[in-house]
Formats: sequence, C-alpha cells, structure tokens
Amino acid sequence: MVKLKWLITSAGVKMPGIIYGTAWKKDRTADLVVKAVQAGFRGIDTACQPRHYNEPLVGTAIDRLKALGIEREDLFLQTKFTPLSGQDPNQVPYDINSPVELQVAQSFETSKKSLQTEYVDSLILHSPMTPRAVLMTVWNAMEKIQKAGGARQLGISNCYDAQVLQSLYSDADVKPAVVQNRFYRETNYDADLRHWCSHHGVIYQSFWTLTANPHILASNTVRTIAQKYKKTEAQIFFRYLSHSGIVPLTGTSSEKHMNEDLGIFGFELSSADLKHVDLLLNRV
Repeated sequence: MVKLKWLITSAGVKMPGIIYGTAWKKDRTADLVVKAVQAGFRGIDTACQPRHYNEPLVGTAIDRLKALGIEREDLFLQTKFTPLSGQDPNQVPYDINSPVELQVAQSFETSKKSLQTEYVDSLILHSPMTPRAVLMTVWNAMEKIQKAGGARQLGISNCYDAQVLQSLYSDADVKPAVVQNRFYRETNYDADLRHWCSHHGVIYQSFWTLTANPHILASNTVRTIAQKYKKTEAQIFFRYLSHSGIVPLTGTSSEKHMNEDLGIFGFELSSADLKHVDLLLNRV
C-alpha cells in the first residue's frame, strides 16, 4: 500500500492529500466509506444536507471502522453548514425560523449526533451568503464552534469570487484554512483565487474534478504522460493537482479506482510534464 501524503494546514490540522467525498451515495454511504477507509483513505467529506448527503450513514461507517481497529482520531472528518437556500425544504436539519446563527449551532449539533463524534477536523460553510452582514454572522457562529473545540479548523466552499474570500479572510478572527470549489474551466480553474490562496496559507480542495474535465483526461497531453508512467489519465490529473498544492476530492464507488486514486503518491511527475498540463489548462 502506498503511503498517504499528509499536509499541515494553517490551523495546524493534519489533512490528507486526497479526500473521499460522500455526496450522492444515499443508502450506499456507509458501505462505501468503509471500503474507502479500508483501501487507505483517511479523509472523509460530508455535509449536514440531507438533499445530497446521508451524514448518519457516515457515522455508521465510523462506528463500523472502530470495530476494524480504525479510531475516530485516525480520520480527518470534514462537514458543512448548508444555508437554507441549499436545503431540501422537506428535510431541513435545523429550525428554519431560528436566527441564522442558531441555525449554524443546530446544524452542527445534528452533525455531531449523526457522525457520532464530539468534534470535526474541518467545518465548512457550504456557500457564501449575502448580504455580507449575514455572511459574517454565520462565520462568527462557526468561529464560536471552533473556539469551543467543536471544529479544529474552518473553511468555505463554492466561493468563486476572490473579493468575497479576501474580505472574509481580512475580517475573520479565525481565518479560513481551506477553500473547496468545483474545479472546471468555466471559472478558469480558479487560477487567480488559487494564486491568492497559495500566498495566504489557504489550501484549495477541488471537487467535480474528473466529471467536469473529460476533455483534459482525453487530451493527447495527458494520455501521453499516462503512457509514459504506466498510469491512468485520472491518476496523472490527480497527481498534477497534488503537485500544484491542490487536495482533490474523489467520490468513486469503484474499489479499483479507490486504489488507483490513492496510488498517485507513489510516483512523481517531471517538471516538464507539469508544465505541459499547466499549458493544457491555460488553453481551455
């Protein structure tokens, strides 16, 4: 088994270099999380959002893993507060009539109960909120959780406006340690935002990484590099991201692909290969 790469975030949290995403797994969530961790994953991403995640089954998986000798402390567990706009109106996991800061607290209590844990390693705001006063109210509520030991670090997702991120970072007491965004060409792969993150100690997590980029995987550039290293095109793209300081999420249901995804840390891409993929992303 290839040794998993770990990073230390600006909050001092140990985070794996690739994370298993649990969105859209529904009733298969527990079985797939157990398989992913048995394969070697140690990072799990979820959310208190019943529309797309089954967080209680992530908790079931964590309980099952204990019986296999893998303790909660061995895992990097990341969940999210999802604003009302992102929830299924019939399955909101908090009181919609409560002030938004109480919604944050209620959502986190729901997550803790579902995940059978007293803390998470990373608490993410699922999307920026407007107006800005509401965003800061929510962030302050998340800071309260972090300062009380409920979350070891904070972050934000689906934040594609660099000014929103910069403003939040400037005014926050607890700075965002991670940004988790969809990685696709419609946003120019967040090039400017990622540049800013790299200079401020904010780690960029990518999701929808393979699904949104079939043109990258099918390119002659990536195919040629894959043949050179005797790896799959997906492995080459994930390894490129890792070399670039990006932590990709993968939600594969295939044990074969789980093992291949973890295998990206078993080889290095040359500087020339990295430049070729850089140019490829800049062209699309």
